[in-house]
Amino acid sequence: MVDTKMNISFSCQRCLQPLKLDHSFTSLGEHALAELSLPIHSSPEVDLDSQAASIDHLIPAFHLVDSGNGNNGFTLLGSQGDSGSLSHQMKVTADLFDIVSSNSEVDHPLCEECTDTLLELMDQQLKLTEDELNDYTQFLKRLESDDTQESLETLTKEMEHLQFEEERLMGELAAVQEEDRITQKQLEEQEKEKERLGREEESYRREYSKHKNEYIFIEDEHKSLECQLAYAKAQLDKLEKTNVFNATFHIWHSGHFGTINNFRLGRLPSAPVDWSEINAAWGQTALLLTALATKMNLTFDNFRLVPYERKELPLYGSGGMRFLWDTKFDAAMVAFLECLQQFKEEVEKEDSDFCLPYRIDKGKLEDSASGNSYSVK
Repeated sequence: MVDTKMNISFSCQRCLQPLKLDHSFTSLGEHALAELSLPIHSSPEVDLDSQAASIDHLIPAFHLVDSGNGNNGFTLLGSQGDSGSLSHQMKVTADLFDIVSSNSEVDHPLCEECTDTLLELMDQQLKLTEDELNDYTQFLKRLESDDTQESLETLTKEMEHLQFEEERLMGELAAVQEEDRITQKQLEEQEKEKERLGREEESYRREYSKHKNEYIFIEDEHKSLECQLAYAKAQLDKLEKTNVFNATFHIWHSGHFGTINNFRLGRLPSAPVDWSEINAAWGQTALLLTALATKMNLTFDNFRLVPYERKELPLYGSGGMRFLWDTKFDAAMVAFLECLQQFKEEVEKEDSDFCLPYRIDKGKLEDSASGNSYSVK
């Protein structure tokens, strides 16, 4: 049975995969080792004294050989063999990898895949470096082919022009900044004025609302007064057109009798009227004639009408049997007719067309149509 186990001595410093070294590493000579130990590029000298404060924080690169070991030993990832030649070979190989790692920025050894990846990255970096070199080379050639003095004068003039333009723009910038400062100040003043006007507007609005309410109230009162005035005018016009005598003393007729305020004045054997109604009618008649005479400032001759009172000649009858010498009621009626005749004559002085339906003559009423006379006694 074949043993498939394999002793691991080294691993890849990037992916940490175990490595199987090529057999050529066991046949390196001293001259090959000396050439490999030469530095690829010169390292800058480091002042250790000036960096003593940070030297403790330095993390050294990973080496297969421990530099702190006095006998230059090395660390194996696998088991150490018993043979002295194997130990020597391992030491040589480890020294080789340390030399290569110290002369480059990449720790060794590397596996094939990591080596290919690293080569691809280096090729890309090389290509970028070559392209950059070509650009610098072409730029250098172009600079060497131009007229240096002419270019310098042109650049000097252009710089002076740019300096002049810069001064002009700086002046414009200062002017703009000053204008902006003035504008900001004016804006602040306008904001203050806006606030003041806003307060005044609010005050005027409240005052306007107050006066508007007062105006509406006064307008309502005015309309109410206008309605009251219109009503008063209508009533006044009605009263002016109303005859107070016609309204107070309604004169009409009822059958054979004349009436005043619905009181019949007179009686017949076929239509007896109560004396109280007749007396009331005489009272209303006397009151009407007295009122008309007062309105015309008329004073009757020989007689004076006194309503509501019984004087020498009373217009008041009690009915029943009368004595021949009891003629006061008849005389009162004759006196009333005489006063009525005086009133008629006074009215005719101002209105010639005025006339009564019956002519009065010494206590008698004469019908103008038939010519008959009737005594009031």
